[in-house]
Amino acid sequence: MRKQALNILVMLSLGVLFSCNTNSGGYNNGQFSSGGTNDLNPDGNVIVGTPAEFQSAVGDRVFFGTDQSNLSAEALVVLDAQVNWLMQNIDYVVVIEGHADEQGTREYNLALGARRASAVKEYMVSLGVAGSRLKTVSYGKERPLEICSNERCYAKNRRSVSVLDNLNF
Repeated sequence: MRKQALNILVMLSLGVLFSCNTNSGGYNNGQFSSGGTNDLNPDGNVIVGTPAEFQSAVGDRVFFGTDQSNLSAEALVVLDAQVNWLMQNIDYVVVIEGHADEQGTREYNLALGARRASAVKEYMVSLGVAGSRLKTVSYGKERPLEICSNERCYAKNRRSVSVLDNLNF
């Protein structure tokens, strides 16, 4: 009886442990998590100047063609909006992530992701964002949004994502 009670207690503890949401905000598996109500007003609307606004109203990612790191016209529109937002919200720094699809070797895709992230950073700097506020990282094909071997998935994985971090942490 005592052993059975102990097993139940252990199972309940594990259930509580794994059901708790410990994400207090930040980047999680390709999506920004605003961390709850901090980015929302009492009416449930996104507060201006928050990471949730950046992601939903401005857009946090741009996409690339196969084996490309050049910025498309569509990417420039998104990046222009990101730059405008960053110029108005100077308490944020950005980690620019470069990603690739699953085609090619790990090394090739890491280099391609780095070129994509660098292209985004260089464009933002050319429009006035201080380089000290921008960091780059390449994940190559290691963090896909979608896993399947077709063009629809490949297109979603060929991207750069701008992840905000608050300077006041």
